[in-house]
Amino acid sequence: MVRRVAVIGAGNSGLVCIKTCVDEGLEPVCFESSDDIGGLWRYKESLEPERSSIYRSLVVNTSKEMMCYSDFPMPADYPNYMHNSQLLQYFRLYADHFDLLRYIRFQTTIRSVTQRPDFSASGQWDIVTTNGEGEEESHVFDAVMVCSGHYTKPVLPLSDFPGNEKFSGRCLHSLEYKDADAYRGKRAVVVGIGNSGGDIAVEISRSAEKTFLSTRQGSWVMGRMSGNGCPMDMAYVTRLNNVLMLLLPKSLLNWAVERGLNSRYDHRLYGLKPKHRVMDQRPLINDDLPVRIFQGALVMKPNVKGFTASGVVFEDGTVEENIDTVVFCTGYNGNFPFLPPALSEGPHKELTLYKSVFPPSLSQPTLAVMGVFQTRGPIMPIVEMQARWAVKVFSGKHIPCPRKAALLVDYIPYLDFMAEEVNTTVMTDFQSQVGVRPNVLRLLLSDPVLWVRVFLGPCTPYQYRLTGPGKWAGARQAILTQWERVARPFRTRELPEPESRPSVLFSPWLLVSAGVVTIAVTQVQNNT
Repeated sequence: MVRRVAVIGAGNSGLVCIKTCVDEGLEPVCFESSDDIGGLWRYKESLEPERSSIYRSLVVNTSKEMMCYSDFPMPADYPNYMHNSQLLQYFRLYADHFDLLRYIRFQTTIRSVTQRPDFSASGQWDIVTTNGEGEEESHVFDAVMVCSGHYTKPVLPLSDFPGNEKFSGRCLHSLEYKDADAYRGKRAVVVGIGNSGGDIAVEISRSAEKTFLSTRQGSWVMGRMSGNGCPMDMAYVTRLNNVLMLLLPKSLLNWAVERGLNSRYDHRLYGLKPKHRVMDQRPLINDDLPVRIFQGALVMKPNVKGFTASGVVFEDGTVEENIDTVVFCTGYNGNFPFLPPALSEGPHKELTLYKSVFPPSLSQPTLAVMGVFQTRGPIMPIVEMQARWAVKVFSGKHIPCPRKAALLVDYIPYLDFMAEEVNTTVMTDFQSQVGVRPNVLRLLLSDPVLWVRVFLGPCTPYQYRLTGPGKWAGARQAILTQWERVARPFRTRELPEPESRPSVLFSPWLLVSAGVVTIAVTQVQNNT
């Protein structure tokens, strides 16, 4: 029986894994290589070996109500999209509230994680650690939760570009970037148009003489703000929209979303239009990139082809001379050197994971990897649900994982899969799902006011604390008051309240119509 669980890393994933283990009656021991919690989100002035790093100005691209832990709302006065320092403070509040620090061993590095000789029967792991004094220690654990992140091995593809060895400027990876002070009055090229590439290009363009953003295939760009000035993710990540995505043709959805994005700024005109359709990959979240292009401070360029002694050659044949710095925002190698090499079964020896959690080659699913996925929705609620699902699997039947792996996950369907009620009459992948998925039809009949917020409103994490194991008594109230917390940071100037008008949301006719729609939706979901 699983009792002792090793949690590797005390960032946002590690903290929620500790709490989940405690909630399930397990005994977590968290190993953190640094002297503090926060992981990636703890800003450090200097670069440290084998550690993730962020830039000073980083602001989250998910709103506070969508990214918080499901039983611990963020303070109401926090901005909807906060600076990294405020997110770190939220982690401290969470750790203090649930008394998590006592389970963490700081300044302890993982050297190896290996299966015990009797693993096929016991599912246990041998772990070797080194403390701050360099002393080695061996441990035996019933299960392992890997929460160390995968943003420590940067990909810097200099060898792909002829002439790089004679380039007189500086080349660096975004891991080394801290702020734009060193770029004042200079000419810079940023390579890569992910979220980091967009942020860094925009920030450098405010200091540099000229900034060029090079992209191989472009990107659809979406801002953090919706049409009425509220968080974009709260407007679009809803159960109703998820149903529409199941019912409507993908070509129609692509057309509608692309038309909306192009109505703000023509992606072709701005040099942003990608080769893929908008529903095929994650969009770039950036409020300022189109404005900087509009003002001429940022210039879009195709992929880099090579270097001259003082410039950069692009694939369209153009050359930009007198370039001082090239910043490569080209991602990371997602490997975990302390894990057994046999778990890396991908074509490039990368880690493959069933449902982005469990290595499929294990005979006993007692090792889970948190946070290695891509999604169009918030990341933290998915990691929390991964943790809740993993400890159920640890404590349930040891059924081998099917050999499937996917990196990109659909937000609500993926959460609902892990949260689904266990069906004891049908063999499921694990028969160990969490059992906390909200039943929208039952809600309509028993609590129509809450149903409106759950089905038509944003799919906030509190929905997965309404029922089942780990039910939180404050979940309903958190859902009903979520828009009040959105509005709170704006209330810095007192204004007269507008006259109230009766709402149509709860009219009898609407609720009858809603019932018909919900029953139809339930049938569609059951048939898919």
